[in-house]
Amino acid sequence: MTTTERTTGPTAGRIAHSAFDGSRLRVILLLDLYDGAQEQFLEAYEHMRNKVASIPGHIQDQLCQSIENPSQWLITSEWESALPFLSWVNSEEHIDLVRPMHSCVRDTRSMRYSVLRETEPRPGTKKRSPLQAQVRVGEGVARHALTFTVKPGSESKVAEHLAGYTSPKALLEADTGLRRTSVFMHGNRVVRCMEVEGDLAAALRHVAGRPEIRAIETAIDPHLEQERDLSDPGSARVFFTRAALPSVHHIRAEGPEPAGLRRHALYYPAVEGQGIELARFLSRQDEAAVGHPDSRIFASTVFQRDDIVVRMLDVTGALDADPEWALGVKGQGKAAELERLLDGAAVGVDAPLNSERNLNRLLSHADMLPVTDRSTADF
Repeated sequence: MTTTERTTGPTAGRIAHSAFDGSRLRVILLLDLYDGAQEQFLEAYEHMRNKVASIPGHIQDQLCQSIENPSQWLITSEWESALPFLSWVNSEEHIDLVRPMHSCVRDTRSMRYSVLRETEPRPGTKKRSPLQAQVRVGEGVARHALTFTVKPGSESKVAEHLAGYTSPKALLEADTGLRRTSVFMHGNRVVRCMEVEGDLAAALRHVAGRPEIRAIETAIDPHLEQERDLSDPGSARVFFTRAALPSVHHIRAEGPEPAGLRRHALYYPAVEGQGIELARFLSRQDEAAVGHPDSRIFASTVFQRDDIVVRMLDVTGALDADPEWALGVKGQGKAAELERLLDGAAVGVDAPLNSERNLNRLLSHADMLPVTDRSTADF
């Protein structure tokens, strides 16, 4: 039974997206090149193509040029699943490889799709990785997060800036809008979660260009541990690539949103090399929690990059009413499994998760400081 097929009963949650179902992934990158940059771009692409061919999980890619407008190009790539692609696209190696292309490209748009159906392969063709098991039903909302660290000692100042900014216009285009922005901090780490209706990339570009957002970014620039120059397109592109914290799993309960929901984010630093497994574990736990009559969790989004995992929850009532549900360790042996995957010392709890006291302590340490949470109605 696949992740998308697993249920917990008649009130089980609805999975809008998941990187853990093992289905094949198709990535589409639309590019608009500067006039005269075609040969330079082609040379840079050839270098990248030879490198990406050796990346585990990569199947193939194609470079295409428009037959109508020679400045419009298309790159399609196929991956065994979403996980190897996400690891690759967020890696330092990928950042270095695509850097020579930056000066060639006027605009880009990236789209990612699980393969749901296809024509039957010819007899004797090599067996391919599985397809998405079933159609997912979402809310027309894409979720993405950014994370970065600030200089120790500047946390309160940064929180003040991030809480006090002027919200950008919610409706960007007829079919694209910023639905909600939630910002959290854990120590000197900032996590900014965004919900967008329509085109995620277009919304992020629009928001980044708004004067009110540029003002707040300028205000926090001196406090960042990693320097950036958002006035330089190449520097901005590298920063946002490094800061990307992709959503790898989202599930919500069936039915209308109940009144009085509270949003929390929990920070789970993973043991080195175990970030994907920790995100997978928490996602499966939330499949059991969301929609369960004994659980207060209405919706969950798990974000993961390298060994950083953030689990954002919409809950009814107090988060600490049941620490096992809240932490994602409900069930026999689940606390021990989390203990194996979690870098407890990094979150401030280097103790066995074998008692209610230690679970409560972990919950209080993992619960991130809410800085701001703004929905469409606030914009």
